[in-house]
Amino acid sequence: MNELSLKELTSVEDEIRTEEILAKTINWCASQCDDPEIRGVLEGIAEQHQLRVAEISQYFNRSHLTQ
Repeated sequence: MNELSLKELTSVEDEIRTEEILAKTINWCASQCDDPEIRGVLEGIAEQHQLRVAEISQYFNRSHLTQ
């Protein structure tokens, strides 16, 4: 399998950081909500972003695409 260039790897790392920040921000927003329905929706969205981080990390751990 082909290795990623440094630029491609940096882009992936940026995406992972973005997903982590989104998850934390949305979780914070959920913690500020008094409405349990809205809080639940926000927590679900935050979980999706956290799962993307895990999926991307697992993919790289399995495929060894890094240089």
